[in-house]
Amino acid sequence: MLTEIKKVRQIEGEPNRRWFNNHDMDLIVWQENENILAFQLCYDKTGNEKAISWKPDTGLIHQKVDDGENRPGHYKATPILIQNGSYDLEKIRNDFESYSESISDDIRVFVLDNLIS
Repeated sequence: MLTEIKKVRQIEGEPNRRWFNNHDMDLIVWQENENILAFQLCYDKTGNEKAISWKPDTGLIHQKVDDGENRPGHYKATPILIQNGSYDLEKIRNDFESYSESISDDIRVFVLDNLIS
């Protein structure tokens, strides 16, 4: 189950951020007055982590998370998102649906409705 992390750092000038996570998935939602403005769903956290971001002007964007670990002779770098190819949206959607039963329906339904190709 995805559970909400309380006391998430908020950045001045940005919409309110909510963060839900479990062992394999993170969901970050940006809201303004209960309206969802954007979300990012990170999945396969224990393997080859990837992220699906959604904004109304761009729709879904799929990226790989470069964790900054693979830099021989250097300190770990900050993780960044890099371009990534194909992905199984149906599997991701099904995993999110099963993990998100404890999330409020407004967020859950919004994310599920936008996890479509």
